[in-house]
Amino acid sequence: MEGAEIGTAHSNVTGTTSPVLGPVASTERHRITLAKRRSGRGDKITIRSAMQINRVRLLSQVTLLAMAGAFSNTMSTAAPHHSKYFLYVGTYGKGVYGYSYDSTNGSLQPLSIVGEAANPSWVGTDSEYKYLFAVSELDGDNKGSVHSFAIDHATGKLTPINSRSVDGLAPCHLEVDKTSKVLVVANYTSGNVASYPLGTDGTIGELASLMGATGSGPDKERQEGPHMHATVFSADNKFLYVPDLGLDLIHIFKFDTATAKLTEAGSVKEAPGSGPRHIVFSPNDKFAYVINELKPVVSVYEHIAKTGKLINIQTISSVPDGQKGEVGPAEILIDRAGKYVYASNRGPGTIAVFAKDQATGKLTLVQTAETGFTWPRGVAFDPTGHTLLVGDQKTDKFVTFQIDHASGKLTLTGKSYAVPSPVAFVFVPAS
Repeated sequence: MEGAEIGTAHSNVTGTTSPVLGPVASTERHRITLAKRRSGRGDKITIRSAMQINRVRLLSQVTLLAMAGAFSNTMSTAAPHHSKYFLYVGTYGKGVYGYSYDSTNGSLQPLSIVGEAANPSWVGTDSEYKYLFAVSELDGDNKGSVHSFAIDHATGKLTPINSRSVDGLAPCHLEVDKTSKVLVVANYTSGNVASYPLGTDGTIGELASLMGATGSGPDKERQEGPHMHATVFSADNKFLYVPDLGLDLIHIFKFDTATAKLTEAGSVKEAPGSGPRHIVFSPNDKFAYVINELKPVVSVYEHIAKTGKLINIQTISSVPDGQKGEVGPAEILIDRAGKYVYASNRGPGTIAVFAKDQATGKLTLVQTAETGFTWPRGVAFDPTGHTLLVGDQKTDKFVTFQIDHASGKLTLTGKSYAVPSPVAFVFVPAS
């Protein structure tokens, strides 16, 4: 990638000065990029028909995330204190799907759509699980939005609070900081990151900053411009990390919890053409793991928490040597003990299981688990950490694996559930 730069200019937000995206690309570029990206080189985003939605309502589904740190891909270091949960699933459909979950026996009971929004592909919560936030990832040149809902812990129902435009195209990821005062959203197609202040009542405030970049990567089809793909706050709540698939960069920002404004703090360059997608940190915060989409590799970094710096120490393939055909990795997780890392591979339909060296942070591939389908995207642990759920975007379902904590290896349970294009999953303790 050459010529990547981040500039500062006045935004169109009254009273706000924000770094903004470089020259806006053509309408056709946005349409082609979104259609190819959203589910890996070809799946078009559409709101599912009523018939399709009704069909999946009769079934169950999902994938999930870490216990009490539900909006993070790192499992909580503590055992769950609850047995009853609500599972919220971000989808390409007409709304957020809900399920009641009993962690004592692993049973899931569908609640159907519990919060309405168009293509709420990514969902997350505040640190106290009072509110759920969802992006609305729309097709073409339609600007997306971000929605806030109040969570009813008795019924699982979501009550709308408010929504805001994301001032960008194809919002694909969001996260709330550790103080629950700042919400950030990654816009894939327009290649920028929006930040908002959050009220104590869950209200999303006016846009505080919009950070963008210009440049391109060597893959002329997928890297014609910046494509922000995820937003992850550091454990100490000092830095925000944003993988940029288009520029082969991990952007690093500082942020002000009082104003929700972001400021540039540096970046880390990945190998040209890698296409960094998601990032996860080890429980001890000493290492970071980046799953790349355009090249099926995991980049391993030493994390210097004090400065936010990332130092590359390893690059390892997420597929076995000699793997043929299209491969587009999607998600990366680490278990609560920090011993094993899991990465999903779309194309071959596998989950790569890595053992992590506790001293060096480096990875060794110990298993390539078959999912039984081709497009595993959403991947998450149940609150106990004993089960891994893997969602397939193309067949509208998810399956479950039993986790062997001694080896990290996975075994299919034979259970399968349905939901429209599962993408993100959050567990919230029930009352």
